[in-house]
Amino acid sequence: MGYFALVRALILDRFRLTRRRLFPVLLAGFPFLLLAACSSAPRATYDLTPAGGFAARAGRGQLAVLLPDATLPANSDRIVVRTNPQSVAYLPGAQWADKLPSLIQSRLIESFQNAHLLRAVGQPGMLADFSLQTSIRRFELDAARGDAVVEISAQIIGPSGRIVGGRIFAANVPAPPSDPAAVASALDAALAKVMREIVIWTAPKI
Repeated sequence: MGYFALVRALILDRFRLTRRRLFPVLLAGFPFLLLAACSSAPRATYDLTPAGGFAARAGRGQLAVLLPDATLPANSDRIVVRTNPQSVAYLPGAQWADKLPSLIQSRLIESFQNAHLLRAVGQPGMLADFSLQTSIRRFELDAARGDAVVEISAQIIGPSGRIVGGRIFAANVPAPPSDPAAVASALDAALAKVMREIVIWTAPKI
């Protein structure tokens, strides 16, 4: 056997030996890779409910409820926790059933429908006399105070785009920060208060 053929044979033998040693190690580690990929538990999902129990003067028109404005972190499906005035985080292991603006739009429409104070209420695209534009200013757990805080601004917009009226609505409900289900329930209760006030304020103007 020539010199170069001998060197080539030695290299191939070394490669085969290394591969035989390495392959079982990779196979042994593969289940752990699968376990790590599957070990993250799914987040608990919480919904919001429409408001009820209205006592207000009825309107005569039809109202389109626009998708609420929101910026991060509220423009997501995560439950926001304010740890201090400059810092926010997401509540671990919990999420809303949909992105918060879409969820609030649906529940606000249902709240108006529950009130039976207007001829019709729905999403944009319907034949409406007025539109309701809202903005989510706060929708979070204030960890320092132990309160669920909801703050939403609302504007009634006429057919020509003129703003008929505007107001800020807010509500606080105590919430234990250590219990995700209690936090979601407290935010739901605070939102119900805000939506009830929005409906009572809006209906007579439509």
